[in-house]
Amino acid sequence: MTIHIGAAKGDIAETVLMPGDPLRAKWVAETFLTDAREVNAVRGMLGYTGTWKGHRVSVQGSGMGMASLSIYTNELIRDYGAKTLIRIGSCGGMQPHVALRDVVLAMTATSVCTPSSTILRELNYAPCADFGLLRDAAAKADAMDVPTHVGGIYSSDTFYDERPDLNDQMVRHGILAVEMEAAELYTVAARFGVRALAVLTVSDHLQTGEAMDSSARESSFSDMIEIALTAAFA
Repeated sequence: MTIHIGAAKGDIAETVLMPGDPLRAKWVAETFLTDAREVNAVRGMLGYTGTWKGHRVSVQGSGMGMASLSIYTNELIRDYGAKTLIRIGSCGGMQPHVALRDVVLAMTATSVCTPSSTILRELNYAPCADFGLLRDAAAKADAMDVPTHVGGIYSSDTFYDERPDLNDQMVRHGILAVEMEAAELYTVAARFGVRALAVLTVSDHLQTGEAMDSSARESSFSDMIEIALTAAFA
């Protein structure tokens, strides 16, 4: 048991899916895992462990933003022995060719700053995904015929952004989408020598103003989770 995770030793699998929303963690566990049981409810940040096609898997909510995700990632790796962490979540499309429902595989994650910036100090560290996970996720997405984009994303530390000029530069430099967690996930994973990947579904678009409704999100997110699980055990 840690400060933020109430699971006992052995309750957490080496492979962990990390949605931001704890209720999405519950939905993923109930929908995709066999014999799933709740292993964490501290502060309402739900976590579950079960099996998928015979493989042991945990699903742990991370909360919104890099600071919250950093807490759970550190504890999962350091105290529970997690070896593969895959963020599953939504993102906002930034490029014209990135459409609603598309999947984005984050090869790199640009940020203004992350919680790890205090460790890295003046270094402009380049957070990136585990290549094996990225390759296997892309292969699964192709096999499923899911429209998928592989490239750089932007991990913002603000939700209500008031820097349209910064967004313009992100688009100019080919950033595919924006979310709020992946850069810190990749940095912490690198620090501990474990695998990490962000598999994201485009739920809204910064340029067009389009957004999926709740039912569309649920049906589209299923593809993302299938891709993530397959990549973890390929």
